[in-house]
Amino acid sequence: MAEVEETSKLMFAGLSDVSISGDIPVEGEINVPVGTPIQDKEYSTLDEPVKDTILRDLKAVGKKFVHVMYPKKSSALLRDWDLWGPLLLCVTLALMLQGGSVNSKEDGGPQFAEVFVIIWFGSVIITLNSKLLGGTISFFQSLCVLGYCIMPLTVAMVVCRLVLLGGSWRFSFIVRLIVVTASFSWSTFASTAFLADYQPPNRKALVVYPVFLFYFVIGWMILTV
Repeated sequence: MAEVEETSKLMFAGLSDVSISGDIPVEGEINVPVGTPIQDKEYSTLDEPVKDTILRDLKAVGKKFVHVMYPKKSSALLRDWDLWGPLLLCVTLALMLQGGSVNSKEDGGPQFAEVFVIIWFGSVIITLNSKLLGGTISFFQSLCVLGYCIMPLTVAMVVCRLVLLGGSWRFSFIVRLIVVTASFSWSTFASTAFLADYQPPNRKALVVYPVFLFYFVIGWMILTV
């Protein structure tokens, strides 16, 4: 036993003098996945007050409205998609088209449900058409863009209601025609500015045409209400 201990001491006697030089490169990395306080604060929204959540969502919706009024090549509207803005615009437009009258059907105006179904069903059809033609945009991103781009037509509906309050019928019709035409053009331009880049180059016209018809129908309802 003593001979074995002596032999092991002789074998490892010189290891105490061995040291790793600083010039020898050490390969590999050891990373500890610790989240920074900033990231934890940014993504932990479960404990925040309801007021802060509502204000954050309202700011996000407001930013998307700005993107629609000043359309440019930006992925912000597609990246942070939501359906709160489109729902608000759809309900507002449907209520104003109905005119707030119980007997709107007798007056020839569209019913709330009719406007609601036309807007959402039309958006779904356009989205499915885009996907079938090879578009790379997701289903809800397309609904988000089409819904937010109704904003110019909703503004046109407000202006038309104000114009109808005073002035002759001929004058009010000319003003309404100009306002609705401008809003229809703006809605079509804004939506195609966001959607066209996500479609195959040789099929963009097939995607833009249903969008043109979609906003044309909404504009026609506004003009003839």
